[in-house]
Amino acid sequence: MDFLGTILWPIKWVIEAILVAFHWFWTNIVGLDAGAGITWVLSIVGLVLVVRAALIPIFVRQIKSQRRMLEVAPQLKKIQDKYRGKKDQFSREAMSRETMEMYKKTGTNPLSSCLPLLIQMPIFFSLFSVLQEANQGKQGVGFLSQELSTNFGKASLFGIAPLHDSIQSAAAANPVETTVIVIAVVMVVVMTASQFITQLQIMSRNQSAEMKASPMYRQQRILLYILPLVFAFSGFAFPIGVMFYWLTSNIWTMVQQFLVIRNMPTPGSEAALAREARLAKRAQRKGIVQETPEGDTLVVEEPQKPQRQQPVGKNRAKKKSGSNKR
Repeated sequence: MDFLGTILWPIKWVIEAILVAFHWFWTNIVGLDAGAGITWVLSIVGLVLVVRAALIPIFVRQIKSQRRMLEVAPQLKKIQDKYRGKKDQFSREAMSRETMEMYKKTGTNPLSSCLPLLIQMPIFFSLFSVLQEANQGKQGVGFLSQELSTNFGKASLFGIAPLHDSIQSAAAANPVETTVIVIAVVMVVVMTASQFITQLQIMSRNQSAEMKASPMYRQQRILLYILPLVFAFSGFAFPIGVMFYWLTSNIWTMVQQFLVIRNMPTPGSEAALAREARLAKRAQRKGIVQETPEGDTLVVEEPQKPQRQQPVGKNRAKKKSGSNKR
């Protein structure tokens, strides 16, 4: 076993355990065909759901780190302005040292936004390795038995598109597997579009004016167009089974990012202003907020319900009346 295989071994073991568990569920509980491509595709989708659910705490840390990065953006700009135009080695080292001290002092990490993606990459390559070995009929490192491995390797989507095929392999086949190429191209387009939409909604709606004026914003705008291209070119060589993992993960990210931007937007961003307007409109419908003729807004407390008076028995009422006379 090579060095990379040794590193990926425990990840492949977990992946196989999750895949086999979902495959067992779809075949024994739901009743799907064990050798059908859709059964293995649904198992891959289940794998994505488990992995992304496990990454939610890391995603929350990422959001908090991005908030802190936003707070330190003005300080970062001051440091950059301080050394602007100075290209000597001493100035560069001083700028780098002050920047790192600021990050350490504020507890920020500019690489935290890439953490979920970096964690997913070993999982992605492990699934790629599992699928490739299954295509060769090799037994897995854990729960993927010889029978299941052969089953997985021969599985085809709709009976016409093997999960181990890619655009590259389909184009090199004789005759050319046109159906596989069409399905794979559609998946690559959807993957690229979902990645672009995810980045676009961050750039257009969840950035404050200070953030848009920072150099980091310009770097993110470049990534807005580069990352989808990376997905497009990478999809050329990846098997359809692996692309299902990538596509499902992208859709999860897109929906997750939409919910975060809607409910926890960056302060001062367009999304934050839209959320404040929604909350004000909701409060106005409940009668909590009223507008004066001058256009000012007043907060009016809802009238409290009168407290219900408890009924008093006759004996208790007579005793209370007697005590009042005395």
